[in-house]
Amino acid sequence: MAISRDPDRLVFFTDAVVAIAITLLVLPLVDVVPMAAQNGLSATEVITEHLPEIFGFLLSFAVICRLWILHHNFFRHVRAYSRPLILCNVGWLLTIIVLPFPTEMVGLYGDDRFTAAFYISTILLAALFHTGLELIVRADPELASETDPPPPEALSGSITAAALLAAALVLALAVPSLNYWTLLLLFLSSTVEKAWHRQRRSRRTAR
Repeated sequence: MAISRDPDRLVFFTDAVVAIAITLLVLPLVDVVPMAAQNGLSATEVITEHLPEIFGFLLSFAVICRLWILHHNFFRHVRAYSRPLILCNVGWLLTIIVLPFPTEMVGLYGDDRFTAAFYISTILLAALFHTGLELIVRADPELASETDPPPPEALSGSITAAALLAAALVLALAVPSLNYWTLLLLFLSSTVEKAWHRQRRSRRTAR
């Protein structure tokens, strides 16, 4: 059952949680500076000795920004909310809040197979929850904007991203040396979507 209220309050709450999560990413790097000074490291060594932590921070910063942009664009097409939508959004937020944890593990354990799987699985869960948001709004006409409903390609984009992340996870487990490089599969998203749409059009034409 739809709750006929503007979803702005839900969006503002979500944005605040994302802002906190993305801020937490940098705190371990801030703590590194006084520790490095106590150990007699130079300013340049603060950087060179902590490249894995910096890599993890930059990677997670880009991931959270991307997830937030998709979430922000999606809610432009929502005019009301329901309990399933709230619960699914809470699940999405959980993945965002958790992400700084595996990010810290990336800096400490580097190429460890479990760490890579944990990190990619967290992002995969975020993509699945986002797909859930799309499906919930499409299943309930009272939730979608009457003048600007979610475009059809948005759902295919969410499903494609989730499928590519699942493939990245399998590859990272099967070939540990690839670890986080498997996330580059996401760059194939637009190519896969175009191929999917071409196949659907050809099927319709064949009928």
